[in-house]
Amino acid sequence: MTTEYIYGINPAFEVVRARRRAISAAYWGPSGATGSRRRKLTELLNATKVPVTATDKRRLFDLCRTTEHQGIVLEVEPYPYASLEDLQAADRLLLIDNVEDPQNVGAILRSAEIFGWHNVLLANRGVPEIYPSVVKAASGATEYLRIARDHTANEYVKALLPMGFTLVALDARGKEDLRHLSERKAKKILLVIGGEHRAVGQHILNQAHHLVSIPQQGRVTSLNASVAAGIALFMLQPQPQKPD
Repeated sequence: MTTEYIYGINPAFEVVRARRRAISAAYWGPSGATGSRRRKLTELLNATKVPVTATDKRRLFDLCRTTEHQGIVLEVEPYPYASLEDLQAADRLLLIDNVEDPQNVGAILRSAEIFGWHNVLLANRGVPEIYPSVVKAASGATEYLRIARDHTANEYVKALLPMGFTLVALDARGKEDLRHLSERKAKKILLVIGGEHRAVGQHILNQAHHLVSIPQQGRVTSLNASVAAGIALFMLQPQPQKPD
């Protein structure tokens, strides 16, 4: 089994707290998080019996191949992907299509977790895997999501449309105002987000029940993909569950 090296203070916290991945070792550098944050993470690592090693900046860089480690690197097992079959019973599914930048993917996943979209489909072409760089950009939100990466975007749509999902594609050229769709309260939504340079695939756009866009009043031509996704995830988020 291969291992990965998760880096950054917030991702490290969430990997330890979520307890979804086996952690082989933790490496603290001489700088980075200090004071209460370092102490709390060290306490968590000790409580879960993770071996902690003090090391230097060069060793941290050799492990994670970046200077963005903030003084902490975890050696962990690979990301535990779900399958489409695991997720298809959800009322809200997010499909990420043609988003190539790991920073954008991570930011979208962070918004998804915050707004209650806990089930995510990644196209297995044109979208990065859940690399450590994606976990860092997501601030560790990946560890609380169920993410599948076992089909193309078109295959996901083909499988899910017969199950009663309302297919919503976010597209700058969409004629429908996102705000109007949010008022309809559709029960089952498959929301598709595309990239800035390569938008949602045309085959999916042709099948979408709703092609929605976000109204703009400024002069800049478009929103960043992750910002647009965050707005859509907020506007279409599932209703809070009422206590019994």
